[in-house]
Amino acid sequence: MRRTLARWARAEWGPLYAAVRDPLRRRGPAALPLTAAAVGLTAFLHYAQNQPWGDPLVRDLGAVRADDPLPSALLRTPLSLFVPAPDLPVWGALAQILLVFGIAELCLGRWRTLAVAYAATLAGTLYARLGVTLGAHAPFGLPWTDAQVVDTGPSAAVVGLAVYVGWRYGAYATAGAVTLAMVAEVLLKENLAGKEHLAALTAVGLLCLLAALRDRHGDRPDRPRPHRDPAGWTGPGPGTPPVRT
Repeated sequence: MRRTLARWARAEWGPLYAAVRDPLRRRGPAALPLTAAAVGLTAFLHYAQNQPWGDPLVRDLGAVRADDPLPSALLRTPLSLFVPAPDLPVWGALAQILLVFGIAELCLGRWRTLAVAYAATLAGTLYARLGVTLGAHAPFGLPWTDAQVVDTGPSAAVVGLAVYVGWRYGAYATAGAVTLAMVAEVLLKENLAGKEHLAALTAVGLLCLLAALRDRHGDRPDRPRPHRDPAGWTGPGPGTPPVRT
């Protein structure tokens, strides 16, 4: 039983482990500048929004609501990713960013990590506007009261990055488990955050589909293709360029 679980774990997480281990061995914490900046920015924004001088500033620059004018919402969306939700403990947001952003930055590089994170966050933001327009009685609609909800935090980006990295490095069971957890969240507690997570997953699914189509047509020779040796997974196959960090 243990050997079976060990083989499954190597098959599921071996390539991902190798992609994370190698740059950390070479560069240490210097391999994670984006993650360090994101954790620091989130901690600062949490502190600022709990101060009399900082709360209006954070709201003006990073608070998004479904009833905001679209240009203003789009301008605030990038920073809203790093504004922790005021009704949730900040350590949860910091832990999510440190773990998931850290793994994604090591595996995908900082710019692709930012792109996937922003796409997931933007999908949730745009869905909220559509859902309120559809109304509570529509299958994917939202009640009008959700238009006033301040929509911030890294959760949509974290969910999207977890699924994208899992798909890219063959951790399909992990990506599927994250997806099922988000579906269960909506079924058990139907709210704005849960439905935004599903919108983020839809956007990331489209990104995965586009990347798969490029791979099929030979336009992505740099994608890591793990191989096995007799002991199990050992990481990217021969001739695969090193993962950029």
